[in-house]
Amino acid sequence: MEGLSVLCAEEAIDISTMSEATTARRPIGSVIKAYVALTKPRVLELLLVSTVPVMFLAHGGIPHPFLIIATVIGGATSAGSAASFNMYLDRDMDAHMKRTVNRPIVTGEVSPRAALIFSWVLAVFSTVWLLATTNLLTAALSVSAIFFYVVIYTMILKRRTEQNIIWGGIAGCFPVLIGWSAVTNAIAWPAIILFVLIFLWTPAHYWPLSMKYRDDYSGADVPMLGVTRNAPQVGLQVILYAWATLACSLLLIPVADMGLVYSVSAVVFGGWFVYESHRLYSQAVRGENPRPMRVFHASIVYLTLIFLAVAADPLLPF
Repeated sequence: MEGLSVLCAEEAIDISTMSEATTARRPIGSVIKAYVALTKPRVLELLLVSTVPVMFLAHGGIPHPFLIIATVIGGATSAGSAASFNMYLDRDMDAHMKRTVNRPIVTGEVSPRAALIFSWVLAVFSTVWLLATTNLLTAALSVSAIFFYVVIYTMILKRRTEQNIIWGGIAGCFPVLIGWSAVTNAIAWPAIILFVLIFLWTPAHYWPLSMKYRDDYSGADVPMLGVTRNAPQVGLQVILYAWATLACSLLLIPVADMGLVYSVSAVVFGGWFVYESHRLYSQAVRGENPRPMRVFHASIVYLTLIFLAVAADPLLPF
């Protein structure tokens, strides 16, 4: 994280009087909204969807409410920290992309220095909080998730290789380990399988988005797969990862002794996700105008439903 420390020192000098004056005149509600936006709340919701159900599975029922709340707070502030660091580091790129041009650092609602301080505060708080309310392993996994997303993905991979989202996406897999370890203070095979499931799901989820915003990423010189490959090639990769995600979800059935609710959900929802990926590929191959965002949104619904099934399964007698 040495690079971040250097950047912090640089940004401490680079604050305009105008920006500070503008911030001072803004309503407190507007300021809070801008800082919340730094945490990428929509991504945050998705990460928490994969944390709490795993806690149910690890416990074999409903864990103590305090433990759930404590883990959610720690996980949310940890993920929010990583997202805020990401916006700070990508602010130059975000300014050239339609999808990100309204982010608070780009618009000047939050200064780069304030965003960096906010990121560090969330990182420290989440680590201390999880250490105090859960255990050392959970806190260490939280720190690893931040490091992986900020350093490995944002600082090293994102602007250098089309494989960025594959390996950088590992950061988004950590919530399942965090949820499991918060309950058991260990890592077991069911958690590892769900970790791999999210790892395989991430490219199939994100690459359609890179197709939709191909021009944005190209203009910002970010080698997302949607930029470096044509639509049929991207569609084929989405299919392969969707099938791999489905196969991985089925592995949980014998390993964690999952019941009928999860088993049926894995087949039905996984089949739907695969169908949507094939549909995207078919459109691209036929030269039609593909609808990548349909797959993108379907992938979010799929992951939400599959983890709801993970939570419900240990609570039902079949």
